[in-house]
Amino acid sequence: MTDLAFLGIADAAVLIRARKLSPLDYAQALLERSTRLDSRYHAFIRLTRDLALAAARAAEQEIAGGHWRGPLHGIPCGLKDIIDCAGLPTTAHSKVLVDNVARADAPVTARLKAAGAIVMGKLATHEFAIGGPSFDLPWPPAVNPWGGNHFPGGSSSGSGVALAAGMLPAALGTDTGGSVRNPASMCGITGMKPTYGRVSRRGVLPLAYSLDHVGPMTRTVRDNALLLQVLAGHDPEDPSSADVPVPDYSADLERGVKGLKIGLVRHFYAEDMQAHPAQAQALDQAAEVLRGLGAEVREIRLAPLEDYATCTRIIIRCEAFAIHRRWLAERPGDYGQLARQRILDGAVVSAAQYIDALRLRGRLTRRTLAVFAGVDAALTASSMDPTCRIDDAEACARLYPRQARQPFNITGQPALAIPAGFTQDGLPLSLQLIGQPWQEAMLYRIARAYERATGWTERHPPVA
Repeated sequence: MTDLAFLGIADAAVLIRARKLSPLDYAQALLERSTRLDSRYHAFIRLTRDLALAAARAAEQEIAGGHWRGPLHGIPCGLKDIIDCAGLPTTAHSKVLVDNVARADAPVTARLKAAGAIVMGKLATHEFAIGGPSFDLPWPPAVNPWGGNHFPGGSSSGSGVALAAGMLPAALGTDTGGSVRNPASMCGITGMKPTYGRVSRRGVLPLAYSLDHVGPMTRTVRDNALLLQVLAGHDPEDPSSADVPVPDYSADLERGVKGLKIGLVRHFYAEDMQAHPAQAQALDQAAEVLRGLGAEVREIRLAPLEDYATCTRIIIRCEAFAIHRRWLAERPGDYGQLARQRILDGAVVSAAQYIDALRLRGRLTRRTLAVFAGVDAALTASSMDPTCRIDDAEACARLYPRQARQPFNITGQPALAIPAGFTQDGLPLSLQLIGQPWQEAMLYRIARAYERATGWTERHPPVA
């Protein structure tokens, strides 16, 4: 069971294709593990046992007939519960949408199914991807398997927890201000926010139209590349989707970093904010690891972190309020307190302030991309701190703004969070790699070299 729990996509695909691992046995093992563990960790809102087993049987029959769809054939996966899966409720972890049954698959769900993946269920999120860890909702918040009772990050919290605890090898999250990369950082896994427009968002409940992304979450870099390969591509029915060629994300994984130019955005975590000493040390050590592997690493400067944060905050609040204003007027009591307050904050922002934020976004994007023109990628913090206890509301409230993820929702650049070590207490530390637009493959190449040199992704929480 332990071997199957932490088996990754790439390794499982080899076994499934060779008929050494049955998709049905694989799904049954993870369903059993998830059922046993989820009363403690609350990763799932809905575990779709019957649907998963039926899909696993179909996947097994195809393999027996000599038809292999690719690396995701027979691979269990989960969906953050703002992503539609036909016939299942899309609740956004909220009483507001408790009976909202999806009529069709979101394109990302359809792509997973077409690749042979097995949808195991819908995963916990912060309410409407904005509410924070809340205890006044129809389902409890997900709990980090690292530590005793710790915050897993959000808003793709269930996705991070299910991966870290060995319930799933693959999950989808969404990222508007860091919501794929935050749980990746807190849970010691790998999470990619692709370039804006790389992955369709149709069929996904919006938080802020101009900042939302859908992203792959896995335990390793190779698995993340395989998952993005399936998700990426133009959707002509999504106005934000870009018609840009999709490369082979696995082609250069083992090329290493020798000769690459990597910018270190040290001022984000050493000046603009003071990162936790263990986190700051991990980032500086990561830069040295990459230098030792042959990369040229030099400090670069972007705009102050607070400029990006202010811009993001205004845009999210305004766009979220525009989306929710009818429900808030008709049934405010069905929201949890945290989500209701955060969305209502957008009601007091003026149109002029919103337009000013959009103009600032343009300036920040142009300035940032000009700096990135001189490097292959950049390295900086994702979270400034390791995780805290989930039942400490003040600590959680302090923790989330202490991050460097929002700048790259503003600019739309691809950004990847990966493990970068552990504290003395055994809590995950992380780093963030950022690339030029459409250069996700470069981030995977650098991340894989670092992953291979350090082995952090081989370590799992002590979950029985």
